[in-house]
Amino acid sequence: MNRIAVIQIRGGIGIKETIKTTLNLLRLYKKNSCIIINETPSFMGMLNSLKDQVTWGEIDKETFRLLLEKRGRLPGNMLITEEYLKKSLNLSFDQFAEQFLANKKELKDIPGLKQFFRLTPPIKGFENKGTKKPFSMGGALGYRKDNINDLIRRML
Repeated sequence: MNRIAVIQIRGGIGIKETIKTTLNLLRLYKKNSCIIINETPSFMGMLNSLKDQVTWGEIDKETFRLLLEKRGRLPGNMLITEEYLKKSLNLSFDQFAEQFLANKKELKDIPGLKQFFRLTPPIKGFENKGTKKPFSMGGALGYRKDNINDLIRRML
């Protein structure tokens, strides 16, 4: 079972209430926020209904480690540190990323870690044709396979 990174690309103004509810269930509260989910049929159904608001793809170990290290937040908007991870789980960022992607650990195993990541708009912007077209047509929305790793790195 793969881990999927989901990033909200478009804002929540003027969208159907059912779409807003689905975004809230996934903890995607604002534009440029990111979550990591398992590739299960229920989550994939949610993503299919949100295809006009979000982009998603399989995240790799190095990108997940960078995301956790640079954007992982504790209560009080404190950045998560290697020392905190060592103290609470006795793991480094690399070890945790490896176990997380092998489905042995979850984000909730880190005490106090917020379950979503706030990102900045991507460096050099989105693809040529903007945020209203699917990725397969040169836009920014929908399923993008491994290309999600490049987008996340530009948004850190």
